Amino acid sequence: MQSKILKRITVLIFVCVFTLLGFYLSLIVSATKLTYSERKTVEPAIAVIKQKGFSDEAFLLEYVTAFRSNDNWLNASVEKENAYAATNFPFEIMTLYPDFFTTPVDDTERAAILLHEAKHLQGADEKEAYEYVWKHRRQLGWIKETHSGSIIWQNVRKQTKEYAPHLFVCDANQYGDCTE
Repeated sequence: MQSKILKRITVLIFVCVFTLLGFYLSLIVSATKLTYSERKTVEPAIAVIKQKGFSDEAFLLEYVTAFRSNDNWLNASVEKENAYAATNFPFEIMTLYPDFFTTPVDDTERAAILLHEAKHLQGADEKEAYEYVWKHRRQLGWIKETHSGSIIWQNVRKQTKEYAPHLFVCDANQYGDCTE
């Protein structure tokens, strides 16, 4: 009797692992890897994350994440607006859209985008990811004095205000930003 139960459990575990592996592989093969040039654009942004003390996020991005340059079948089925990147948690797959390579003004701004996506790779939702990046932007070196005129800064600030409005309910600071 115990032998039959153990056999069934083993088969069930095998089927689950095989199914998850098949799902993961379908996500990987249905999207294109980054080109050499794109990879060379991503690496300095990851280096910024690492140098600024975000070691867990840098580790994920350097050694665990599978980067892609277009949507896999799952991401293609979801509507996106103004996205620079997308992640598939818990599969650690990140899609970097063309705007990721052209819109940011420097590697620090790309690092801000990657840090946001790394939080998703760790299981954070949109609110948590926006809040984390906004609270840690100074540590990252992504500051108002150098980046407030950029499209990325303005978009992220706007999105952060939508997802984490409590960060902007401060009368004492300019624009009501409590993190300044």
